[in-house]
Amino acid sequence: MTAITPKATNHAGLGPHDSRFVRVADLPWEKAMFEGVEFKTLLMDRERGLMTVLLRMAPGARLPDHEHVLLEQTYVLEGRLVDRDGECGPGDFVYRPPGSRHEAWTPEGGLMLAVFQMPNKFFLPDGRVLDFVGGDWAEKWGEAARAAGIAG
Repeated sequence: MTAITPKATNHAGLGPHDSRFVRVADLPWEKAMFEGVEFKTLLMDRERGLMTVLLRMAPGARLPDHEHVLLEQTYVLEGRLVDRDGECGPGDFVYRPPGSRHEAWTPEGGLMLAVFQMPNKFFLPDGRVLDFVGGDWAEKWGEAARAAGIAG
């Protein structure tokens, strides 16, 4: 199995078919490359590009111009997630098709569960294309993208 919870402390010694219970409260909040955005990685499969994160955004925090390489799903637990197409509040769900591109923000802040088939590409004004934590997208995710049959 290639999926892991990177900061889980209770997964050592598990067999290949054992359930992986994640103590989310014990995971640290990690900073994204964007001001006011933090996350906890619940599941990451680098080979397949699959990620599930608990995402916390401060009031007014913004995710700048980015592309959803493959399907993204977001369930809003608290606050509102807004973009040019609409908004999601607590208990609402939004999914974005592959290739969709936009900016998103949280006027009052928000807490969301987000599932990515492949991490987003963030386009910076200087021409760089980075992932959520500031890594070069092609270096970190290009191999998984090619394995999925999409351009890296």
